[in-house]
Amino acid sequence: MKGGARHKHSAFSVSTLIYIIKFLYSTFLLPPGIFILVLIFICLKLHKNKNKFLKPLILFTFIFYASSIPLVTDSIISSLERQYIPPQNPKGDVIIMLGGGATLDTPNLDFKGHLSGYSSNRLLTTLELYKRLNVPIIISGGKVFESSGTESEIGRNILTAVGVPKSNIIIDDRSINTTENAKYTNEILQKYNFKNPILVTSAFHMPRAVKQFEKFKVKVTPYPTDYQTDIHKVFEMNDLIPSGDSMSKLSLAVKEYIGLFATKIY
Repeated sequence: MKGGARHKHSAFSVSTLIYIIKFLYSTFLLPPGIFILVLIFICLKLHKNKNKFLKPLILFTFIFYASSIPLVTDSIISSLERQYIPPQNPKGDVIIMLGGGATLDTPNLDFKGHLSGYSSNRLLTTLELYKRLNVPIIISGGKVFESSGTESEIGRNILTAVGVPKSNIIIDDRSINTTENAKYTNEILQKYNFKNPILVTSAFHMPRAVKQFEKFKVKVTPYPTDYQTDIHKVFEMNDLIPSGDSMSKLSLAVKEYIGLFATKIY
């Protein structure tokens, strides 16, 4: 018994030590933590020399810190993600999936190209809805850059590879932004006489997507997916630790709010 207890204690100590080391290097040696430490060090030097730039730099450091912690960034992106809730019993005659990025020449099983993380989550939800409703799928997304893949074609390749009949998939390979997603998808809806589309896109992107479809008089059933944070947030000490992931969420949220503003003119 004593030997077993010592073994458990040793294992616990090693795992705890590994966690502490990982926490220290990921927090203080990797961006953005390392930059915050440098800024704090500069602030201390300026304070020692009573430099006039001390107060502006302290303010900048605080803003930079706040923009890199989950407590702040999760709240900002959550304000977008909470605007629409997936219906428990979705009903529609077609599923629309919006693309969100793709690689061009990365090797896949029988073809080249992969969907981004955002697009992959959207595709997975689209597949789940298809399995339940057995209605056609429209994938909207073209070749945004010369170095990126055609999102709708790659999405179709993946769906057919997992058993969705090609005849049940319609692609829009012209769209390069959300406005065009709505425009060209609307043309497909009219061509095939679809009346009750279910719209699948990332939760943070859904408010802007719905606005764009409304411009073309298309009423959709929003089915958000690809959530970047929990709906019901529980505070943890980790929420005060800077991370690159948090800054990425902030970037997404700012982009969407700018996009929402831009929908008034485009």
